Amino acid sequence: MSTPASLRAVRDRLQTLRTSYDAAVADFAWPEVGPTFNFVHDWFDTFARDNDQPGLVIVEEDGARASYSFGELVTRSEQVAAHLAAQGVGRGDSVVVMLGNQVELWESMLALIRLGAVIMPTTTAVGPAELVDRLARGDARAVVCNAADAAKFDEVPGSYVRLVVGDAVAGWESYAAAYERPAEQVPHPGNASTDRLLLYFTSGTTSRPKLVEHTHVSYPVGHLSTMYWLGLQPGDVHLNISSPGWAKHAWSNFFAPWLAEATVFVYNYSRFDAAALLGQLRTEGVTTFCAPPTVWRMLINADLSGGPGALREAIAAGEPLNPEVISQVEKHWDRTIRDGFGQTEMTAAVANTPGQPVVAGSMGRPLPGVPVVLVDPLTGVVVDGVGEGEICLDLAASPLSLMTGYQGDPEKNADAMAGGFYHTGDVAARDENGYITYIGRTDDVFKASDYKISPFELESVLIEHPAVAEAAVVPAPDPVRLAVPKAYVALVDGHSPTAETAESILRYAREHLAPFLRVRRLEFFELPKTISGKIRRVELRQRETEVEGARPAGEFRDDDFPELKG
Repeated sequence: MSTPASLRAVRDRLQTLRTSYDAAVADFAWPEVGPTFNFVHDWFDTFARDNDQPGLVIVEEDGARASYSFGELVTRSEQVAAHLAAQGVGRGDSVVVMLGNQVELWESMLALIRLGAVIMPTTTAVGPAELVDRLARGDARAVVCNAADAAKFDEVPGSYVRLVVGDAVAGWESYAAAYERPAEQVPHPGNASTDRLLLYFTSGTTSRPKLVEHTHVSYPVGHLSTMYWLGLQPGDVHLNISSPGWAKHAWSNFFAPWLAEATVFVYNYSRFDAAALLGQLRTEGVTTFCAPPTVWRMLINADLSGGPGALREAIAAGEPLNPEVISQVEKHWDRTIRDGFGQTEMTAAVANTPGQPVVAGSMGRPLPGVPVVLVDPLTGVVVDGVGEGEICLDLAASPLSLMTGYQGDPEKNADAMAGGFYHTGDVAARDENGYITYIGRTDDVFKASDYKISPFELESVLIEHPAVAEAAVVPAPDPVRLAVPKAYVALVDGHSPTAETAESILRYAREHLAPFLRVRRLEFFELPKTISGKIRRVELRQRETEVEGARPAGEFRDDDFPELKG
């Protein structure tokens, strides 16, 4: 069976068994894609070339709408690939793609896969210091970014190719010049299926983010599990709320929908407007919708009385899902929100799948082809049946959807793959029916809205402020974002715990951290420590839980200060 035929057969089976979980899991086998699989040449082009159906639709905040057929995406990405090749970008070269929700993002990703190059997705929120680290560790051959972000690279050394989208920038090649090229098919690069394709930076408990490596198979084919979770079918219109540069954007705005031959729909807003998003969902006939629980809570607060339109599948991801949110959506829309679990290091692994009972608070069950096990963190033994343990993947089963490892970090890689398992660092419980419920992280990382927060990163900035002697960041409960970063601060002698000091520290953090890392609360406090002098964050987290949403005396918040609101 040929590569596209094998992939299509497995894809079709999953779509046929969309609401039949037991049958989908039984005897599942990943497709045999051969030694030189390339997602664009061997899959996307086979159905997209000369296909007039919409592959990508982008609606802007002002209502402007742009629709690109699958056939147009083939042609445009071939032009971009030829333009990149003319700049010297080829197979194995890593390229930073730092773009927003714009057609150039999808074009450039398709183009780079065409060339057998390596994509380094990067959020536009990063600054020059982070870019220096990323380009060095990723050995970047080229950068693609918008004119508004080009200046960030003035401080990033290297002889990399620079392509700018939008206005001309001195020293940068024009991305738009690609459209002047004739439409010509780019030859298959002959890349190995096991060659690296994606490099994602992901924060952990240290200030230096890990560099996750994926191949031409692990994400492009592995996201069949994500497609099954989302319930995507050919012709669907899929809307996913996530930011470019993060793995979930590639999950649900690129690989999963195009494996399904569905339309990717994007509402490109700068400031979230729940009512406007609901209007677009109905107007555009969205059939499958995935968003963080934070967004679902905002939609509920806005007004769900207008109905779900054409929506068939309601999905949540990125943080624990509150049963009350499920209840409200069921009440107003007669749709059950289904959540799931995965990481940058892999595709969707555990999920509530279409047509199956949803157990309140549970993430669901292991997805087809993903060898999920619970492992006792103390003994390293697999927990059978009912019980608690760390969510792991069994390496003996050769999980196709798992990363190859953390590039350039053998120690972290060895820890992650210890004992014959990939360790997620997340602890969960399994019930008698196989449903898995998330408990928490094995370390101090937490999520605020849809972003993973590493306390160390925030603390490293806070202690640079002249008034801060020590700082510990923990999650503080928040009714909208689920949790927000809160800093407990010990002051340097000579500084007073006043509102002015708090404002100065919060302002400093705001100026030196990306928006998604913003410290939103601060309290001056004598930090609890172990006998060895390490800060006991567990006591601070417990303290936040005990207040049950009440504001502690002496806590300052960013919205206390007019200039820091937003």
